[in-house]
Amino acid sequence: MRKLTYFVAATLDGFIASPDADHSMFLEGQDHGAWVLDTLPETLPTALRQRIPGLAERANRRFDTVLMGRGTYERGLRDGATSPYQHLRQYVVSAGLDSTPDRSVEVVAGDPLDFVRTLKKEDGLGIWLCGGGKAAATLRDEIDELIVKINPVVIGSGVPLFDSGYSPQHYEVVSGRVFDSGVTIMTYTRARP
Repeated sequence: MRKLTYFVAATLDGFIASPDADHSMFLEGQDHGAWVLDTLPETLPTALRQRIPGLAERANRRFDTVLMGRGTYERGLRDGATSPYQHLRQYVVSAGLDSTPDRSVEVVAGDPLDFVRTLKKEDGLGIWLCGGGKAAATLRDEIDELIVKINPVVIGSGVPLFDSGYSPQHYEVVSGRVFDSGVTIMTYTRARP
């Protein structure tokens, strides 16, 4: 059975983007960037992979599929990325989006939980949920693993890690690493009753 992993950058106060979906407050590269390149290279957008020697040719290690929320995908569109992860199967979870400008990016307009459950039964590598907060909240019951790059910054408001109402869900720590930059990468699995 494939796993759904929510791998995302967050602030100390639990936001994954500013109120207008900006990510510029996050530290990029630096010492934790080498960890991402080594551990999860397929999470870099295709355009960036092509600029790093040898990375575009490297096989996917953990994921062959990416899920994005509408806000996450539209943020990439504003930057000109119609197909941000061409090296992965790409899906946008959205009830209000009819289509995308690139045929390699499919819209999941139906029940996203049923869709993810079907994906999990397929053969292949893992499924990466790259954002956003609403998609994570919708898919929360199917998230098997949570990897958070916690950045040493507080922003006060923005897009929360899970944009939902109060409903406790427990996770168990798998690993954690603190980098000299102040970024902490924590990996959790969902606690099973």
